[in-house]
Amino acid sequence: MKKSIFILSLLLLTPFLSCKTKKLPVQDVKIIRQDGTEFIVKAEMAIKAEDRNHGFMERKNIPDGTGMLFVFERDQILSFWMHNTPHPLSIAYIDSKGKIRDIFDMNPYSTDSILSTVSVRYALEVPQGWYKKNDITTGDTVVLP
Repeated sequence: MKKSIFILSLLLLTPFLSCKTKKLPVQDVKIIRQDGTEFIVKAEMAIKAEDRNHGFMERKNIPDGTGMLFVFERDQILSFWMHNTPHPLSIAYIDSKGKIRDIFDMNPYSTDSILSTVSVRYALEVPQGWYKKNDITTGDTVVLP
């Protein structure tokens, strides 16, 4: 009896556990540096609140050239953290016109809040160091899908 209850519990929980690392729909997000150089990030789109709240949690590998674009309904001061996120990330806070306003590095599993310095509408997370490696800085433009 105990074994069948355990198996039934496992079967009922499995869909919820597998959803946590499920990939979201992907779109190409173009970043244009101030010198005109362009880069494409294959970004998962976190549009729903539940997707934004989960983000890259439990993801151990996030390849270069990929990321997650968090889309919010209105401009606001945004705050992100790395709770349950094992992969180091960099985050760009982007205003409603597509201008990168802040870029910060974030440490795995940190519960420190990383706040935008101004009201923004979007956040783009990529593997840590990707912005620096590609000389992408504040003032550069993100062409939003």
